[in-house]
Amino acid sequence: MAGAHRIAHATLKGPSVVKEICIGMTLGLMAGGLWKMHHWNEQRKTRAFYDLLSKGEISVIAAEE
Repeated sequence: MAGAHRIAHATLKGPSVVKEICIGMTLGLMAGGLWKMHHWNEQRKTRAFYDLLSKGEISVIAAEE
């Protein structure tokens, strides 16, 4: 077999630990940021509700007719 050609095969490697940690941290921080933004939005709505309630502009009791 003189002059046999070398065939380049794809070398299968295991998962890169550093890459997996970076991807996991990135996804975790993004999900945490979205959750925190949702929490701040709900907090803002609640604060606005109680501000209107203390000013007397709204009431939680239905008005009698």
